[in-house]
Amino acid sequence: MKKIKSLYVIDDDKIYHFLLKHLLKQNGIDVESRFFSNGQDAIDFMKQNENVDLPDLILLDVNMPIMDGWQFLDEFRELRPNVDNPPIIYVISSSNNEVDIEKAKDYDGAIKDYFLKPICKDDLDKIFIEKEIRKDP
Repeated sequence: MKKIKSLYVIDDDKIYHFLLKHLLKQNGIDVESRFFSNGQDAIDFMKQNENVDLPDLILLDVNMPIMDGWQFLDEFRELRPNVDNPPIIYVISSSNNEVDIEKAKDYDGAIKDYFLKPICKDDLDKIFIEKEIRKDP
């Protein structure tokens, strides 16, 4: 498993951004993070910064304005179709709709897992398994 050094959080909930930053810091998870309010903002950033490496990890919401999580995934595939080390993608959503959960499973293996909000320490432990990313106390 690869070490997680960089993270994109694609979610329209600013409170979730704040809480996630706090939860990462509180649990000693040292990762370079970028936050986007919707899929379009993330796609635009990647298009404008093609020379910048993709993140190791993407935490993606499903329901967002402008470009939702599913549209982001479709656009992302077109943007960088042959990436040697594609990011690990987790859906983090408040949607417990069975259609969304099943769609995530059927997304050609692009999505590693689906977590319901609010995300907690146990969820972070499942996502950030590697001890190397934690700061020594």
